[in-house]
Amino acid sequence: MTDAQASVDAGSGANKPSLGRFGSFGFGVTPQQAQEIEALGYGAVWVGGSPPAELAWVEPILEATTTLQVATGIVNIWSAAAKPVAESFHRIEKAYPGRFLLGIGVGHPEATSEYRKPYDALAQYLDRLDDYGVPANRRVVAALGPRVLKLSAQRSAGAHPYLTTPEHTAHARELIGPSAFLAPEHKVVLTTDADKARAVGRKALNVYLKLANYQNSWKRLGFTDDDIAPPGSDRLVDAVVAYGATAAIAARLNEHLDAGADHVPVQVLTKSENLVPALAELAGGLLG
Repeated sequence: MTDAQASVDAGSGANKPSLGRFGSFGFGVTPQQAQEIEALGYGAVWVGGSPPAELAWVEPILEATTTLQVATGIVNIWSAAAKPVAESFHRIEKAYPGRFLLGIGVGHPEATSEYRKPYDALAQYLDRLDDYGVPANRRVVAALGPRVLKLSAQRSAGAHPYLTTPEHTAHARELIGPSAFLAPEHKVVLTTDADKARAVGRKALNVYLKLANYQNSWKRLGFTDDDIAPPGSDRLVDAVVAYGATAAIAARLNEHLDAGADHVPVQVLTKSENLVPALAELAGGLLG
């Protein structure tokens, strides 16, 4: 990439995606749920996992809604080649202009035998998206560490950190500057029972406690090996999983906005059939 291109891309965050203050993050959502989430006032649904490059599930959600944004959290660069992903982006964009945000990332070294020099692979993938005409300001990068956070601001609209804290959000904002988009995910358990909330939180964190990229991210935030060792300390769980009365949960999520986030994808740890009622319960404190 030339210096001139880098300069242009670095300013891409000036035209930030407009997703509202809060969205819903999950590992699947039906068109009917999306309709109801939109009606509650949430600005976006983020769909996690590593979806196939065709992204065939996006259009039914957009067809069922009017203004709701759909974002991927994230397309994995190892399992979804850039060309078909770009083709999917353009197909969706043509049908539903301005309502789809492409989130990409490198995933975890433990998950693929192809995982080599992830920073270089991510930069090369972004090069291919450039070649295939995917606008920088319509994509975001899953970023935790300083190097990838800076790359996200230079080569995309900004960053979509996962399993972080408002302290990380403040540090990320300093690194990526004021014009880049920042959308940190945060988990929620709707209960005032701390023991129950921590049990649910630990179940959700179990797989991540074993992954090096999250371990390193938490250590940069000051958590110790003892905090990170399975099943995770109360201190760690309380930092990345919000619980309590709805006002307390809303206050915790708003800490990300106060720290510099533009948008917070909220992952309610509940069964799929309980998702919309949970988001409805939260809406008064978050969107009122």
